[in-house]
Amino acid sequence: MTDGPPRGRILWHELLTTDPEAAIAFYQKVIGWGSTAFATDSSYRLWTMHGVSMGGLMQMPSDAQAPPNWLMYVAVPDVDLAVEQAARLGARTWVPGTDIPNVARFAVLGDPQGATFAVMKPSMPGVGSDDAVAGDFSWHELAAADWKAAWEFYRALFGWEHASSFEMGPMGTYWMFRRGGGTRTLGGMFAKTGKAPAHWLSYVRVLDADRAAALARRHGGKVVNGPMEVPSGARIAMLADPQGAAFAVHTPAAIAVAPNVATPKAGAKAKQMPKPKKKRKVAGKTAKKARRKPGKRTPRTPLTKSASNSRKPAKKRPPREG
Repeated sequence: MTDGPPRGRILWHELLTTDPEAAIAFYQKVIGWGSTAFATDSSYRLWTMHGVSMGGLMQMPSDAQAPPNWLMYVAVPDVDLAVEQAARLGARTWVPGTDIPNVARFAVLGDPQGATFAVMKPSMPGVGSDDAVAGDFSWHELAAADWKAAWEFYRALFGWEHASSFEMGPMGTYWMFRRGGGTRTLGGMFAKTGKAPAHWLSYVRVLDADRAAALARRHGGKVVNGPMEVPSGARIAMLADPQGAAFAVHTPAAIAVAPNVATPKAGAKAKQMPKPKKKRKVAGKTAKKARRKPGKRTPRTPLTKSASNSRKPAKKRPPREG
C-alpha cells in the first residue's frame, strides 16, 4: 500500500445538496468553479478550478436527516484505526470505513459535541497541500460548546498542534491550529453562542470577499455575517447557498482591499474644477445702471445653469458582474 498524505492534512471538501444543478450554477457565479463528472461514477461531480479538482458534489440521500452541508475530510494513515480511536474518545460513527475503488477509503464521524467531519486515506500518495490558491479551501473553523474539550479530541486524533491564539473579549479565546510538523495555520476553534449545534465551517479563498458576498446575495444565497475585516487584516464573509449549505469566503490580508476605496491609476492627473466665466459688461451701460425688464429672471451662473438644465438625474451604471 502506498504512503498517503501527512496525518492531519485537510484534503477534501464535499457538498451534499438537494439540488446539484442549482448548486453548480450558484458556485460557478460566486466562486468561479467549474464542474465535471467523476470518471467512474457520473452521479458524483468534481469542483474544478483551472483543471484542478477542488472538491466534490453529490445529491443528498432521500433519507438524510441533515440539511445540505459541506463535509470536511482529514487525512489519516489508517481509516479503521482512526474510527476506533475516535470512538474511544467519545465520537459517533455515521458512515463506517468504506472503500472507493482505486480512489480512497473513508468514514464519516461526529465528534463528542456533534460536529460532523470525515477521515480519509487516499489510494495515491502526495494528495493535497497545506497551501491554498484562489478557489481552494483556505481556513476551517469549529464552533463548539467547549472548544477546549474539542481541541483535546482533535489533537489526539489528528496530531494537530497549537499555532497561536488571541482573545475576543466577551466571546473568549480564538484557538488556532496547524498540522503536526506543518508550518501553515489551518483554522481555529472558539466557543459558540446560541442554540446552533457544534459545526465546522470551511472558508474558500477568493480574490475579493466583498464581491463574492454581493454575488452570493444576487444569485439566491444569503450573507449570514460580514463582509468584515478580522485581526489578521484579511476580509471574510459567512454565507449560505440557495439550498442552505453554510460556507465562508476569505481574502488574505496581502490582497484584501477595503470596499469603496478608489485607487488612482499611476500617472493619473487630479480632476480640476472649471474656472468660473468672467462677467460680460453690458454694452453702453454700467452694471449699476442696467435695468431689467419686469418679469425677466436673473441670469444664471454657469453652475446653476448647468444644474437647472438637468431634467433627470444621471442614471447610475450597475456594477459589473463576474
